[in-house]
Amino acid sequence: MSILDKKISELHQLLHTKELSVTDIVDATFDRIHQVDDKVRAFLTLNEEYSRIKAKQLDEKLVSGADRGLLFGMPIGIKDNIVTKGIRTTCASRILESFEPIYDATVVERLTNADTITIGKLNMDEFAMGSSNENSGFHPTHNPWDLSCVPGGSSGASAAAVSAGEVLFSLGSDTGGSIRQPAAFCGVVGLKPTYGLVSRYGLVAFASSLDQIGPITTSVEDNAYLLQAIAGNDPMDSTSAKVDIPDYLASLTGEVKGLKIGVPKEYLGEGVQPDVKERVMEALKVLEGLGATWEEVSLPHSRYALATYYLLSSSEASANLSRFDGVRYGLRSDNSHNLIDMYKQSRSEGFGEEVKRRIMLGTFALSSGYYDAYYKKAQKVRTLIKEDFTKIFEKYDVIIGPTTPSASFKCGAMTKDPLTMYMNDILTIPVNLAGVPAISVPCGFSEGLPIGLQIIGKHFDESTIYKVAHAFEQATEHHKAKPKL
Repeated sequence: MSILDKKISELHQLLHTKELSVTDIVDATFDRIHQVDDKVRAFLTLNEEYSRIKAKQLDEKLVSGADRGLLFGMPIGIKDNIVTKGIRTTCASRILESFEPIYDATVVERLTNADTITIGKLNMDEFAMGSSNENSGFHPTHNPWDLSCVPGGSSGASAAAVSAGEVLFSLGSDTGGSIRQPAAFCGVVGLKPTYGLVSRYGLVAFASSLDQIGPITTSVEDNAYLLQAIAGNDPMDSTSAKVDIPDYLASLTGEVKGLKIGVPKEYLGEGVQPDVKERVMEALKVLEGLGATWEEVSLPHSRYALATYYLLSSSEASANLSRFDGVRYGLRSDNSHNLIDMYKQSRSEGFGEEVKRRIMLGTFALSSGYYDAYYKKAQKVRTLIKEDFTKIFEKYDVIIGPTTPSASFKCGAMTKDPLTMYMNDILTIPVNLAGVPAISVPCGFSEGLPIGLQIIGKHFDESTIYKVAHAFEQATEHHKAKPKL
C-alpha cells in the first residue's frame, strides 16, 4: 500500500510513532505527481521547493514533541481560484496568468495554521465556468479512470488529483455542482457545505450568492477532518454564518436506524441513465438494510432550476468579472491605442469563449427592459425551489438521489453543444439555489466509470449527511476501488 492510500488518521498515527516523517509523505506526493501528472494534467502550479522546506520544519517540530493536530504535515492541493500568498493564482484564465496574491484565503490560512502543506494549485474550468475541465485557459485535465474521459468540472482537477493519488485531499469550489459532479465522475467524496458555513474570503468570485468552498477526499472520515478545519465564522466574509461548529467526527457512528429518506421522483426521471438509477436503488437497499426508511417525494420546481441558475449565476458573473479590465492587475493588451480599446482588447484576449458567453448572457439579463422579465423572475423561482426543500425537510432527515444523470463522458463530446453540457448539473444545481449542504459518495460503476450518490441535508446539518454517507461507505466497497493509471 502506498503512503497516499492511507487515511489521515492512519498517517497521523505513523507520524506520532515516528514510523513516518512529514518529509516521507511530501516525497511520496511529488514522486506520484511526477509519475502520473503528465497523463492526468491536474496541476497548473507546483510548490515543490517550499513544500520540502516546510516538511523539514515540521519534522523538527515532531522531534521537539510539539502539539500536533490531525492534519499536521498533510499535503493538500488547492483549486486555482482560491488565493494563496506568493503562489500563482490564475483561475485557469489567461487574464490572470501571472497573478501572485499578497494574502491567503481564509481557508488556506486555517489549513496553514493546522500545519498542512500546500503542494500546488489545481486546474479548473476558467473562472469555475464549466462541467468538464475542458474550459481551462491552459490545458484540459483527464479522468484517471479513463484518460479519454473528462473528470467533470469546474473542480475537475481537484477531484482527479485525489482520485489519481497525487494528493491526500484537495479543496474545490461549488457554484452549481462543481465539487459533487467531478467527485462522482472520479469516484471520490466531495462535499458542498451549507452556504455561509465556510468562508469565501479569498475565493475569486464567479456567482457570490452560490459559490461555496468544500473538501474533496477519498473517504467520508477524511472529508469530516477537513471540514472541521475550515468551517466557522469569518469576519472578513459578510456572508459567513455565525453558527456553532459541531464535532463532525462524532457523527461517524455507522448508525442510521430510524432515519427517514426522501427520494425525489424528478431525480430519477427522464434523462437519468438506467445504470445510474440502478446503482441509486441498490444504495437505498443498503441503507434500508441498516434500518433507514425511504419514500418517493417531489421537488416540483426543480424543473426550472437549470434556467434559473444560468440566469442568476451569469448575472452575478457579469458584475464580478467586470473588475478584470487590464488596469489594476492581470493581462493588459499590447494591441490597444486608447483606454476604451485597452478594456476591450484585454478582456477579449484574456477571457475564453465560455466566460464571454456567460458575461454576455448575464449582462443581457441585467439590462434595462429585461431585468424584471429575467433576473427578477429567476430570483422568485429560486425562492420556490428553496421552499420545496424546506417542506420535504419537515418530514425527512435527508434527500437522496444520483449526483449526475450519467457517468463521465468522452473528452470533446459536448464542447460544441453548451446547452447539453449545462444539463450535467441538473441534479446538483437545486442544492446551490437553496443553499443547503450535499455530499457525493461513490456508489458503483457504469462500464468501468464511477457513479456518485448524492445525499442532501438541512441547512447546517452536515453531521447527518456525514452520518448517512459514512454508514453507506462502511457497508460497501465502492470507495476502495482505485483507477489503474
